[in-house]
Amino acid sequence: MRVSFDLPEYTGDVTGLGTLRILEAIRKTGIKTRFFQASSSEMFGDAPAPQNEETPFRPRSPYAAAKVYSYWMVRNYREGYRMFAVNGILFNQESPRRGETFATKKITRALARIKLGLQDKLYLGNLEAKRDWGYSPEFVEAMWLMLQEDRPDDYVIATGETHSVKDFLEEAFAYAGLDWRDYVEIDPRYFRPLEVEFLRGDASKAKRQLNWEPKVKFKELVMIMVDADFKDLEEMRRCCQDVIRKLRDPR
Repeated sequence: MRVSFDLPEYTGDVTGLGTLRILEAIRKTGIKTRFFQASSSEMFGDAPAPQNEETPFRPRSPYAAAKVYSYWMVRNYREGYRMFAVNGILFNQESPRRGETFATKKITRALARIKLGLQDKLYLGNLEAKRDWGYSPEFVEAMWLMLQEDRPDDYVIATGETHSVKDFLEEAFAYAGLDWRDYVEIDPRYFRPLEVEFLRGDASKAKRQLNWEPKVKFKELVMIMVDADFKDLEEMRRCCQDVIRKLRDPR
């Protein structure tokens, strides 16, 4: 998370202490609830892949360090206060709802704008970073399954496949009939002080205990995101054209 290097104190307060505040509220009120904490594959940092529930954490960003804090607070409250609290160690989960600061959404959003003549260039950082990208709705299903178990536990949720940012670019632009090399430029501002080069999750525990495994593969995921951004932009353009027509002819 590049932004966490710019806002490390804020990141620690929200991402780390935010979890603690919720856990403490549950403890003090005594309410009977089930708590899910979205941990991150970024916690593994440069630990050797594939990464599973036994892999040591080696965080390489303020965000990842804050997530490690959250993870251990969940474990402490679960074991110390007998709370039903679980960590889902989620590898990159993507969908059309992804925030525009994330590389995948930035790519598909820019691609739609480029194709429609609204943008000329896309500026990115490290294209060689490799991630395990899955489909968010399937990850949410895994979260729900964790909360249905008789006993709380922690699970890695991942696809077991790794692709680079460059791979995502190639798939997305080729799907739209364009060559990404004609439109993408590297901007040093988007590089992290510390990079995480390779992440690949091992979700065999989730498959074994939750009967969960991903169905949407990388290529289909890219197409889902590209199609959604083209649809959104086309609808926005149509809406603007309707407004302009009404302004020209208010009758």
